[in-house]
This record gives sequence, C-alpha cells and structure tokens, in this order.
Amino acid sequence: MVWNKQAECMSKEEKEKLQLERLQQTVKLAYNNVSFYKEKFDEAGITPEDIKTLKDIEKIPFTTKDDLRAAYPFGLFAVPYEEIVEIHASSGTSGKPTVTGYTKEDLDIWSECIARGLGMVGVEKEYILQNAFGYGLFTGGFGIHHGAQKFGAITVPISAGNTKRQLETMKDFQSDVITCTPSYAMYLGESLENSDINLEDINLKIGIHGAEMWTEEMRHKIEDTLNIKAYNIYGLTEIMGPGVAQECVEQNGMHIQDDHFYPEIINPKTGETLPAGQKGELVLTTLTKTGIPILRFRTKDLTSLIIEQCACGRTSVRMSRITGRSDDMLKIRGVMVFPSQIEKALLKIKGASPNYLIKVTRPDTLDEVEVKVEATKELFSDEMKEMEKTEAMIVKSIKSETGLRVNVTLCEPESLPRSEGKSVRVIDERNFE
Repeated sequence: MVWNKQAECMSKEEKEKLQLERLQQTVKLAYNNVSFYKEKFDEAGITPEDIKTLKDIEKIPFTTKDDLRAAYPFGLFAVPYEEIVEIHASSGTSGKPTVTGYTKEDLDIWSECIARGLGMVGVEKEYILQNAFGYGLFTGGFGIHHGAQKFGAITVPISAGNTKRQLETMKDFQSDVITCTPSYAMYLGESLENSDINLEDINLKIGIHGAEMWTEEMRHKIEDTLNIKAYNIYGLTEIMGPGVAQECVEQNGMHIQDDHFYPEIINPKTGETLPAGQKGELVLTTLTKTGIPILRFRTKDLTSLIIEQCACGRTSVRMSRITGRSDDMLKIRGVMVFPSQIEKALLKIKGASPNYLIKVTRPDTLDEVEVKVEATKELFSDEMKEMEKTEAMIVKSIKSETGLRVNVTLCEPESLPRSEGKSVRVIDERNFE
C-alpha cells in the first residue's frame, strides 16, 4: 500500500518546487536561530537570500559529526527548550555523542516517514509488529515505535535482547513483523534452530533491518532462516533516526523521503557534487525539521542515487545499498578494503556462516589480517580436510573480491561474540603513532 500517495507519488516538478520552498525556510531558520550556522554562512560570504535554486545548496558549507560534537549537548537547537519534547543521542563510541532534539512537529514527521516505510513493505494495520530495536537514547526503538503506532499496527515494544523471550513472543503473539539489526536477525534465526520452537510455529512475514551495513548475501541468509522477506531501512541520529529511507517490496534501492530530506552525493575527497548514478558519499539536508535543522551533513556513507521511477509507482529518489563508510575503509598493505567486501566474499562459500571477525595487526613492518569465520554445524562435524578445503576456498574468494590475501580460521559454531545491537566486525590493533 502507498501510505501517502500525494507525497510519495508527486511529480518531479511538484517535488522540486516543494523542496526549494522548504530548503529556503530551513536555511532561514538555521541562520537566524543557530549561531553555528550564522558563523558558517558569514565565513562563506553567503546569506539565506542567496539560496534561489536547489543547485544553490552547493554554496552552503558542509556540517560534520565533529561540528555536532563541538555543539554538545544543546548548541544546535533552533527553538526554545520548552518546544523540545524528546531527545536522542548517538552511542558516542568514537567520541562525544551527537544529540538531536525533536519538537512535537518533528516527531509527527518522523512517525510519518516510518509509516510510509511500513506501507512500502506490505505491512497491514492488523499486523503485529515486534520491535526488537533498542529503546533509550538510541533512535531505533522509539523511531519504529512512533511510526508503527501512527500506521495503526499492533506494536510490541520488546526492545533488543533476551533472545529466548523474543522467540517465545514470536510464537505466542504470532508476530507478523520483526524489526531489529540484521546481525540480530541472523542471531534470532540461529537461536530458533537451536530451540524447541519450530519455524512452522511462528508467523513472521516481514523483517525490517538497519543500523548497520549488511550485504545482499546476508539478506538471503536472514530470509532463509526466518522464512521472511527482509528489507533495508536507513537513518541516522544526526538527521532524524530510522525512516530517512527504506526499501519497498521491489528490494531495489531505498526510497529517500525526499520531501523531508534532500540528498546529494559528493566525492568524499574533494567535496565535489556528483551526478546521479555515481558512487560517493551521501550528504543530507533536513527540509522540515525545526528542533535541530541540519544543513549538508556529511554522513560518511558510500552509496549512489537512483532517479528512475521505481516499479512500485513511488517517485522518490532512491539510494543504493551502502557498501561502506569513507571512515571505516581499511588500508592494508596499500590495498583499500571495506568489511562488507569480506562479508560478501565469505558468504559465497558453503559451510561458512555470516558470523565473522576481522583482526588486523602489524607484528613487524607488514600488516597481517586474520578473518575468523564460524563454520556451520554440518561442516564442523566433518573431517579436518573438509575444514581446510573450505578455509582455502574462503581465502581464494576474499582475494578475488579484494585483491588481498588473508589468513582464514574456521571457528566452532557460536564461538564468536554476538551483539543485540550493532555488531563489531573489525578489530584493528595496528599502532600508527
């Protein structure tokens, strides 16, 4: 179903007119109410009146995560405190957290975006949605919760963790939809196989997964283990949370809610704007958010834009699957490698599970890479020569995908750490000082 046909199917001309009007309003709001943006504009020698076309957005300086950290906690609020009704923040694992505040109108927009996404994947109002994203300062749990309630689905706010209870709830409530990170979806599938609950005992039809990068191969694994259709959802704390973009039933790129978020793709090294279809770093501008308006935020996520109309009938610009981040690329012996490339390579090999850990060290002057991969139970019970054969196949597959030869160790099933939130896939122990 199309939740909001007028917004999701409007013509290109209507969309661009609306985007420009909203961009101009947002720029004025930021300039007049946020000292950070006024200083940025003044330094660049521009004023809100200089934004006369959508192309003029390129005149606006970028906003980075460091800028948001420097403004911690409330330095970017564009409205008085009494108008803020909810606050969320990033984990802060790589520095100060980034904080975002929402007005009541912001929460309405967030809910609207999630509701559209639920319609995109075939959720019905009578469906039971089991929300296993974490609640709290993380945006995932509450974002899905707000939107599911607006949509009218029965919402089960179970949050992340307590896997035994998750599976029991799926069975007892006959949940139709599961929302969680893709790595946790995989863990649920594994746990189901090891429980006394059979796949036939549950009623899941749809999975909505995000908050971390995942490959097409991992999608197929999730779909097979849980007998569902698995869909990608995208968002980030700095812009709104989940729901900035989401796949529809076509599973061919994520529809950006581009009447609320204006997307650009830039060359991450030069900042130059790239045309549709070219891969680069995603930059997002909020068009309707008033609590904290964000202009040209550099997401670090690497993707491309698809402007051709989707077969589902929606006219919004789509973004392709994120293949990496400009800041999580590993440079190993001069070769640029993304963890997603290694995941893609190992999931092509029968006998390798999607649970892996990449460890990078420099014991002397040369980088060493070990990829620990859990074997399936079937392979682990085979003879040692079968394990060695599979390890060699994984080594070859990774070299074909990345051009890099690595050491591969097959581990016992369920021996690597599990995460109920974002998974940790890389441990880099090199000392560059």
